[in-house]
Amino acid sequence: MKNITVIGSGTMGNGIAHVFAQHGFAVQLVDMKVEALEKAIDTITRNLDRQLNKGAITDEIKQATLKNIKTGTDLANAVANAQLVIEAATENPEIKLGIFKQLSDLCGPDTILATNTSSISITRIAAVTKTPGNVIGMHFMNPVPVMQLVEVIRGYATTDTVTNAVMELSKQLNKVPVEVNDYPGFVANRILMPMINEAIYTLFEGVAGVHGIDTVMKLGMAHPMGPLQLADFIGLDVCLAILNVLYDGLGNQKYAPCPLLVNMVMAGHLGAKSGSGFYKYTAGSKELVVADKFSKG
Repeated sequence: MKNITVIGSGTMGNGIAHVFAQHGFAVQLVDMKVEALEKAIDTITRNLDRQLNKGAITDEIKQATLKNIKTGTDLANAVANAQLVIEAATENPEIKLGIFKQLSDLCGPDTILATNTSSISITRIAAVTKTPGNVIGMHFMNPVPVMQLVEVIRGYATTDTVTNAVMELSKQLNKVPVEVNDYPGFVANRILMPMINEAIYTLFEGVAGVHGIDTVMKLGMAHPMGPLQLADFIGLDVCLAILNVLYDGLGNQKYAPCPLLVNMVMAGHLGAKSGSGFYKYTAGSKELVVADKFSKG
């Protein structure tokens, strides 16, 4: 398996393309907009430079990695020779289902169709395809070039052959794959999102301020990043979407999103990507400053 197509050139898509290309795979990175693809290649180049400066790779590896990535906006052309297609589009069920319907018509019967979804049912996605046994989840962690884990999620129909192939492929990327079954949130987000939600409730109920909550979890629980800062990093809209999947799928009140989170998303305060969440973000600055809304907390 050498030909990989990645759909979506955002944070996760360009990270996945980067890792596969760095390990010698021929990667087709496809997106709807040329501008998005140009931005993705710029991001990959900067991340490779960061690895180069740290001595993690050589200049030869950097150049080979970039050479291994081709970009385009034509989905049919991008998947024509793919042995594995990884969808890394927006965490929206309708968008993902639409993509997999197209892939079912465009790809051969042996092509493995993977999704990088962090919470949406693999079984539901597979059901819109002609080859549900070939559909699987490959949930990479952000940032992809750095994080070791890949959750490999098998849907109701996913075959052992496909699961084993993806587990082995993940190891070829120097990742650690963990096989999990298809239930809402899988493992990572079923555990992580309730913790983030509870941290937001703790702020909402006035137990402590943003800095205090994150400091307790960093110094008391040895977390590298506090849950509120992590929520900003993930994107508060993404956190809300995942919590809604958990709440709808499991029907337990403990997964109900905190009203503060709902309000922040409606107001457009989505975290680092919007410039403001629980903290405020200024381009070029690494200083972590609590957002004005919560600075008196």
